[in-house]
Amino acid sequence: MSVEDGGMPGLGRPRQARWTLMLLLSTAMYGAHAPLLALCHVNGRVPFRPSSAVLLTELTKLLLCAFSLLVGWQAWPQGAPPWRQAAPFALSALLYGANNNLVIYLQRYMDPSTYQVLSNLKIGSTALFYCLCLRHRLSARQGLALLLLMAAGACYAAGGLQDPGSTLPGPPPAAAAGRMSLHITPLGLLLLILYCLISGLSSVYTELLMKRQRLPLALQNLFLYTFGVLLNLGLHAGGGPGPGLLEGFSGWAALVVLSQALNGLLMSAVMKHGSSITRLFVVSCSLVVNAVLSAALLRLQLTAAFFLATLLIGLAVRLYYGSR
Repeated sequence: MSVEDGGMPGLGRPRQARWTLMLLLSTAMYGAHAPLLALCHVNGRVPFRPSSAVLLTELTKLLLCAFSLLVGWQAWPQGAPPWRQAAPFALSALLYGANNNLVIYLQRYMDPSTYQVLSNLKIGSTALFYCLCLRHRLSARQGLALLLLMAAGACYAAGGLQDPGSTLPGPPPAAAAGRMSLHITPLGLLLLILYCLISGLSSVYTELLMKRQRLPLALQNLFLYTFGVLLNLGLHAGGGPGPGLLEGFSGWAALVVLSQALNGLLMSAVMKHGSSITRLFVVSCSLVVNAVLSAALLRLQLTAAFFLATLLIGLAVRLYYGSR
């Protein structure tokens, strides 16, 4: 089974099982991100600086990578440290830094479920960059599978969740306190399109970089997150007066930082050993997790459109990764 078929070449069943478990964990973390951010809200707003959360996430990833190298979980390459190979990761850090900050700012202009659904537009941008930059051609079957993912997102956006007290998708404007209505502003839509373009480019560029370099993954991550910490430290310091680094943080906010850090490390493994397309399916499948958590935590109700979207995602996975 090849990477493009959803597997890992040369892996036995135990390792294949670990690979599958890793993808499932990443799916759960992606799906939980937006609802967890919503639980951080105080009076309808995120109480901490978005740059603080991103900086702490990058710092957590950097410390975990350094720890991995120090304890010998991954071997340090022989000879002099290949510092010259670190420079290209500066662009990756810049793209990821912009994207990570956009994720949190987007929450100001839309609700978590709308963000999760419309962010599936990154499917198209990633597939485009994947074909152009990596020179991979998708078969008609694979292209249809990606279109099904897009259709699943559109179906879900049409009414995957609704307020229990309303017969229409989404709660009415006068929704009861504590309930979050489905909404998006024009500025939010523009920012989301920008987010999807940057997401696709950053994913494909990082995949290309990691596969071309014959370095341990932890060392590549060390390069990437060192630039990430420096970049986001500058953004945080230059952001003007505002809450302190940890001001406004709660247990939910700490969970957001930890889950995003772990998910970033999991996704780097996908970039190194899998593909950007695998990442697309992880993000799309996380829609199911997001909807279930939104229903449980934000008191929104699942509808028939949600189950249809789930079916379309399942068909897309089968079509792309199933036997020819």
